[in-house]
Amino acid sequence: MLPRLTPIDPPYEEGVAAALAGAMPPGVPLLLLRTIAHNPRVLEMIRASHLLDRGSLARRHRAIVILRTTVRCTCEYEWRVRASLCAARAELRQTEMAAIAYGGASDPAWSQPERTLIRLVDELHDTARISDALWTELRRHWSDAQLVELVVVVGFYHTISFVVNGLGVELEPPAASVSRDRVFEAKLEVTGT
Repeated sequence: MLPRLTPIDPPYEEGVAAALAGAMPPGVPLLLLRTIAHNPRVLEMIRASHLLDRGSLARRHRAIVILRTTVRCTCEYEWRVRASLCAARAELRQTEMAAIAYGGASDPAWSQPERTLIRLVDELHDTARISDALWTELRRHWSDAQLVELVVVVGFYHTISFVVNGLGVELEPPAASVSRDRVFEAKLEVTGT
């Protein structure tokens, strides 16, 4: 798909420049945020949400949730950005990255708490709900504040996936070098779509 909007280039308007500086890693002019910057109000809302920071979740758990959400939404852009920038910091091995893309909650790569994260993403994606059985399991591993954050992170990355896919945001140059490893072909197998 061709981009539907061209990301804005510098010089940025003053408010846009501040919002971009607060939302992007130094020296990384993300095409997604520069595309969203066509609407400075929305850009500021995303930046102000602080959902781009680490929050109360362990880096590894947050990465699993984000990566699984982007795979389920077939958002290659965000998958590659996260795989190139975050997977190593979150200590996700290749087998775990493959399990995020190809496997399910029963994959042997996951600990019991991590299985509940995969189930959480899948249930929210498939039904927009969390079953009582899964909720009971989630409460064994995470605090109430973390449970709220987990659900919001899944929703936030659904939104990001919709923006990327809907606006046709091109792949980032550094992220384009991340091996595709059939991730998005496999997504069709994982979800049955």
